[in-house]
Amino acid sequence: MPVNSNEDSRRSFISKFAKGVVGASLLPGILTAADKKRNIESLSRLKEKYSANDQIQVALIGAGGMGTADANTAITVPGVKLVAACDLYDGRLADAKKKWGNDIYTTRSYQDILDRKDIDAVIIAVPDFWHKDISVAAMNKGKSVYCEKPMVHDITEGPAIVEAQQRNGKVVYQVGSQGMSSLGNEKARQLLKDGAIGKLNYAEGFWARMSPTGAWQYPIPADASLKTVDWDAYLKNAPKRDFDPLRFFRWRNYKDYGTGVSGDLFVHLFSSLHLVTGSIGPNKIMATGGLRYWNDGREVPDIMLGMFDYPETEIHPAFNLSLRVNFVDGTGGTNYLRMVGSEGSMTVEWDKVTLYRNKNNVDANDPLVQAKAAADPGKAYTYNRKEMLSPDKMEYVAEEGYKGAHFDHFYNLFNAMRTGGKVAENPLFGFRAAAPALLCNESYFSNKIIHWDPKNLKLV
Repeated sequence: MPVNSNEDSRRSFISKFAKGVVGASLLPGILTAADKKRNIESLSRLKEKYSANDQIQVALIGAGGMGTADANTAITVPGVKLVAACDLYDGRLADAKKKWGNDIYTTRSYQDILDRKDIDAVIIAVPDFWHKDISVAAMNKGKSVYCEKPMVHDITEGPAIVEAQQRNGKVVYQVGSQGMSSLGNEKARQLLKDGAIGKLNYAEGFWARMSPTGAWQYPIPADASLKTVDWDAYLKNAPKRDFDPLRFFRWRNYKDYGTGVSGDLFVHLFSSLHLVTGSIGPNKIMATGGLRYWNDGREVPDIMLGMFDYPETEIHPAFNLSLRVNFVDGTGGTNYLRMVGSEGSMTVEWDKVTLYRNKNNVDANDPLVQAKAAADPGKAYTYNRKEMLSPDKMEYVAEEGYKGAHFDHFYNLFNAMRTGGKVAENPLFGFRAAAPALLCNESYFSNKIIHWDPKNLKLV
């Protein structure tokens, strides 16, 4: 079984210590477990392993910015070749040949892609409202799928993808939340399991953007017209309207096609949180926000705040989650997931985890400590009036040369195709990450609290 070439740097998710860091004697299992040796197969050996006849042949459906990034990453995995590209805008098809060679097959029709016998897998990077139909059609044609997040545009669509993958059991389906394959989330899951922050009670996530492209103000090509864009095909499953290049090239701004800041960014945070905690989702969802800055005709807020109740399960205690997205952030670019427990907290990024632990500084001669100890001899008190101490801090940082979560996510997909193994984010997991994000929008637009059954995947 081939092992991710990224392991050369992945295996050493190094612990770097800040001033006053807790010693290894206090957390022996935590410091050593993630640095264990793994089986390594170098990138050069992987390249030698796969002949031209043993390549996984991939097609891209949706050749915009994210689709292009996905394809460029996918073909860096040894034994993978991009053979076709599909898009409804002719300019992107022309660009595909410039990027990946004139021998790339291009078409406006995704059905043409699915009918080809030489294609093993498809990357689906189309607007959200097309995810379900193309995913199901691809699996029914025997193609494995990498589908960008969120997996669905509406919660009613989730069961169709789950069922299609189960029915077509040999095909592999992976949702494209790259953090699911990240070192940071992997390390955080281990730290939480090992008790590094004690009992989890609260989590929060934040994602900030300010630049025009980051706020979905994507450029409109000068030649955009009914001649260069297949507008009728685009609107096949949406309300009919006259050609509007904004609704095609800046589709995330409109409810008919996209899922707003929650579907674009909250879903990443839900995926990471569920991976780290083992949770299947919240049972209570509340959201607020507003359109504060990007008055460009968009229908969705540029600032959103969500609050979520996670019930106690056999795997984790009850806890609360708050999420924020700000497209009007003058500082720009900040994103993180922070988890807080009874013993400390950790800030989780895709290639870094920062752990803070409370200091247990007991002054046995303090009268208040003595009085509390006498009243309750079985309890260890940490009260100290003499000083306020900063928490111990420890950073786990990916080694230089780590290829990143995006590479690993594609590697996991292709490795699962070759070995029959498991993907990092299957349809059921993807649905459980997408649902609370989509229900955030429902709460925002309906101005009400949403109750959700994460086990049975239905509204309550």
